[in-house]
Amino acid sequence: MTNPIKTLIADDHELVRAGLRDALSSIPELEIVGEVSNGPELFASIKKLTPDLLVMDVNMPDFEPVSAVRQILQWLPELKILVVSAYDDEAYITGLLSAGARGYHLKDQPLSDLHLAVNRILAGGRWLSDPLVNLLVHRQITISSAAQSLTKRQGELLYLLSQGFNNNKIALMMGISVKTVENHLTTLYRAIGVESRLEANKFASLHPELVTPPKKESSNSATGYKSINDGMVSVLLVDDNSRFRTQLGRLINRAYPSVIVHEAEDSQDAYNIVTQYRPNLAFVDVVMNDEDGIKCTSRIKSISPETRVILISAYPDRELHRLGINAGAAAFLDKKDIDSSTIRQVIDDAMPR
Repeated sequence: MTNPIKTLIADDHELVRAGLRDALSSIPELEIVGEVSNGPELFASIKKLTPDLLVMDVNMPDFEPVSAVRQILQWLPELKILVVSAYDDEAYITGLLSAGARGYHLKDQPLSDLHLAVNRILAGGRWLSDPLVNLLVHRQITISSAAQSLTKRQGELLYLLSQGFNNNKIALMMGISVKTVENHLTTLYRAIGVESRLEANKFASLHPELVTPPKKESSNSATGYKSINDGMVSVLLVDDNSRFRTQLGRLINRAYPSVIVHEAEDSQDAYNIVTQYRPNLAFVDVVMNDEDGIKCTSRIKSISPETRVILISAYPDRELHRLGINAGAAAFLDKKDIDSSTIRQVIDDAMPR
């Protein structure tokens, strides 16, 4: 008799977990060994239970699905992961499949399809719900069209955007004016069918084959790009106010033109940037729409302990200051007090020794 397939269910809604449990229980070889509702519970259960199959949603508290899948598969490389979600967002689908998930199933599809999905991935195959197949086929058509229209310069510009560089940094690296960068960006946006920097970054993450890293050349070259030095100081700005991010980025680059500035408009963007680039310094707004900058600070420090976090607020108070310091922030600044002198002091403190 073969051993049962230990199965863990992860979803933050109790009724959904119950529905999944009932559906999966009808597959004889499966044994439901646990249910979790958030990221920390999932990580703890993975280590404790060492399941063979993980059936998980992408939207749970304290959980970043793509990086979580990568981390989990480092612990359990043979684990089969099936995403069962209501989200048909292309970024989630391609990101999770690239990270190692074996299948992506939509919650509104028939129960019989869920059984097929589980059996398919347990047999070593992959699974996509039918509507997602159509979505990805359309994606391939989009890629082919864009690939034919993008110039080499646009591919390189898309790369620099994907690195989180602002216009000042791109201009410095390409040896052109900021105005020229803005003109190039307008043309690039038109070519790939987007309307903003964030949409362009998303396009780059979905279509890495269209992103062309610029050839590294000496910084003394009159026409080539400046070298991308991994040792450069990098700063992350986390604020949902794009105007403030732009102003703060310009203030930083006026004080230190060589500093790399990354921008994030919400916590999820921030976590992705921190995971990839490990910035030396992060400015995090305490309140971003409905998000909590103090929780964001704690998560940033857990991902990258060496990142120095400065909490900022237009309405600072003593309790927020206490909570922020407890979460790992190095300092708490009033936005009204941030000027060139303050920036220099903060960045000097974050410089590698």
